[in-house]
Amino acid sequence: MPEGTQNVSVVGAGQMGNGIAHVFAVAGHHVTMIDVSADALNRGRDTIAKNLERQVKKAAFAAEAAEQALSRIATSVTMDVVGSANIVIEAATERRDLKFRIFEDLDRLAAPGAILATNTSSISITEIAARTRRPEQVIGMHFMNPVPVMQLVEVIRGLATNDATAQHVMELSRAIGKTPVEVNDYPGFVANRILMPMINEAIYCVMEGVGTPEAIDTIMKLGMNHPMGPLTLADFIGLDTCLAIMEVLHDGLGDTKYRPCPLLRKYVAAGWFGKKSGRGFYEYAAR
Repeated sequence: MPEGTQNVSVVGAGQMGNGIAHVFAVAGHHVTMIDVSADALNRGRDTIAKNLERQVKKAAFAAEAAEQALSRIATSVTMDVVGSANIVIEAATERRDLKFRIFEDLDRLAAPGAILATNTSSISITEIAARTRRPEQVIGMHFMNPVPVMQLVEVIRGLATNDATAQHVMELSRAIGKTPVEVNDYPGFVANRILMPMINEAIYCVMEGVGTPEAIDTIMKLGMNHPMGPLTLADFIGLDTCLAIMEVLHDGLGDTKYRPCPLLRKYVAAGWFGKKSGRGFYEYAAR
């Protein structure tokens, strides 16, 4: 296990970023959550506070421990603070250009020995690492949503990732109470290469009138013992994110079976992103 308290920087304060900050702070590490938007940082910190309160009510840990965890989370609107981090975890929007730009900045600002990790759900770790002068210290840490609840971390080595980086990340993941599973760098890795085509096929079933969203989700829950139907899950993940991942799969693997459903494209074009926008395959009350 990595010795002592780690200084962890998390780039992005959205649902993945604040979840990652949450679990590291609960495990006793000092965390700086970074976002260009002060409002996003405030919302992210509020979400962490609410989730900690929920865990206290469920007797997961004491109220004092929750307060201490929250006190270990600092925020910043600039990335200059990554200079003191042992590990930086990027959890920005699933866009190649954005992640490439962030990693170029992180490489310039982070300490030479710092590990640079990405929470990307589909983009090549090798391509991201190539934007740095330390590709051997770049790795994928794909957390599952919601991060405080889900146990898996998909650990993805790029072409140049060295053994020391992989071992450190595997041990650190275990130390924060997660189960890391190492996979290789192919489009979508394992989790989304299997999950997203299933979601995409469910969307085709809606488009072709095979069944309503409710019918499709009920069949998958009761017939396949899934805890959540694929269309509910897609709304929860974000239809824009689902589309971005399907495009990575289609572009990277070149097989027509990964072609994003036209209805998925239409919903995203309409701004129907799912739960976060109030409407996707289902409608949600305004938050």
